[in-house]
Order: sequence, then C-alpha cells, then structure tokens
Amino acid sequence: MERRKFSSQFKQQIVQECLETGSPTIVARKHDLNANMVGRWTREFKKTGITPGKSKGIPTHVTSDDYQQVVEERSELASENDKLRKALADQALENHILRDLLKKANPHSLR
Repeated sequence: MERRKFSSQFKQQIVQECLETGSPTIVARKHDLNANMVGRWTREFKKTGITPGKSKGIPTHVTSDDYQQVVEERSELASENDKLRKALADQALENHILRDLLKKANPHSLR
C-alpha cells in the first residue's frame, strides 16, 4: 500500500474539524483516514499552534517595536554572555594559580 501525502491545507481543515467536533475518530471515519494520524495532527497543532507540515518561518506580523525590543534584548544577552565568559576565564586562571601554589606547598597532595 502506497503512503498517501496530504497538503497542509487539508491537514488544517481536518484539525479544524477535530477541534469543532472534539472527536478525531469521527473526523477520521468521515474522511477515510487513520484516527491515530488525525489525533497526531490535532495534538501537534494544540502543542505548537502550527498545522503539521507547515514550517514556522518568520512571522509576518512583527512590528517595529517588537523588532527593536528583540534587538535590545539580544544586545543585553550578548553583553551578559561576554561578562560571564570573562568571569569564567578569571575563575579558571585563579584555579590554576591556586593549584600551582598548593603543589609548591605540598607536592604530594595533588597529582
């Protein structure tokens, strides 16, 4: 049996019917589909808000304020990331220095 492929539009129609009727089984029977597949499409839609088979893509309804907010947040996160990397490097250097001092004080304690 050859595997059937369904368009995003068809899947969206089926999911919409499932949401209206509340029964993937009834919708599946009506359209001669597997109930598990219809249920999976519906669960995926409820989970992601996206019809199965359709990619999220870039939203077309982003306002300039939203965009500016995202740019500012990205800049803040990049700055925080740099600070954390520097702090980590400082900690690693301090660790290295302390290990060297400890080795000099007691050469048999660390290997």
